[in-house]
Amino acid sequence: MTGIIVGCLGLCILVFFMPQSTSHAQSNLTFDVGGSRIEVIVNGDSLPLSQDELGHWVRNAAESVTAYYGHFPTPNPVIQIGTFAGAGVRDGRTFQSGGGLIRLRVGTRTTANDLASDWMLTHEMVHLAFPSVPDQHHWIEEGIATYVEPIARIQAGHLDAASMWRDLVRDMPQGLPAAGDQGLDKTHTWGRTYWGGALFCFLADIEIRRETKNSKGLQDALRGILDAGGDMRRDWELEKALQIGDRTTGTHVLTNLYMQMRDKPAGANLDELWKQLGVSVEGGVAHFREDAELSAIRRSIVATMPVSH
Repeated sequence: MTGIIVGCLGLCILVFFMPQSTSHAQSNLTFDVGGSRIEVIVNGDSLPLSQDELGHWVRNAAESVTAYYGHFPTPNPVIQIGTFAGAGVRDGRTFQSGGGLIRLRVGTRTTANDLASDWMLTHEMVHLAFPSVPDQHHWIEEGIATYVEPIARIQAGHLDAASMWRDLVRDMPQGLPAAGDQGLDKTHTWGRTYWGGALFCFLADIEIRRETKNSKGLQDALRGILDAGGDMRRDWELEKALQIGDRTTGTHVLTNLYMQMRDKPAGANLDELWKQLGVSVEGGVAHFREDAELSAIRRSIVATMPVSH
């Protein structure tokens, strides 16, 4: 076994390369980041990517989640990578098994540039940082992963803030309630599960920052839940997680917002929120007004918090 030291985000990451099997298309990669040891197993057809390129992709995602949560969520996660004919990353899923298990597939025509723009692995790693809740609350699991993923990548230096705000302006309306909506706990469409959950997180982030004079945000609440033992390996009631998050921020925002959105078609005036935050999009490019009412909150949402040691 050979190893190299890779430095990033002020962290010292020890990467071990396991010998590649000559009889099977399988390779193993193990490294330490954010206080955790992550094992990567690649199975399937040969990929046009070196172990360095695959390792860089996984490290970037792990760094992003570590930047957001202060440490990696679980101690010994396993990432199983399969392949498919094509390009890109698809079919990401995360399971409670062991220290957390992530499965996804990488295309046999995928390039290093494709991996550099990938969001899926970071999305799946974020799932590790919140407890498993009953099925009717699947929206909170997907909503957190959808909302946190780009912020985490920004905080790790792997995405620019303008890209995130452009995408939120474009995609967040998919989370608004449509005719016949019965609230997040009872309306399980794709839009309400992923973007309705993200809308909940977005509104909570803004309101926590309003109530705390911008000294705390959703990131503090989610760190508090994780640090109380609420990672994906645990089965919790949603109310328990929200109460811990509220205690961490000294507010009742998460619990109150859940009461408003769980069984009623509650939404938001997004056009007004973008105006208050000082965000506009023209020609596919995000523009910012620094004199907007909530411009300080907009900047704080993506600002880097200290990493735990």
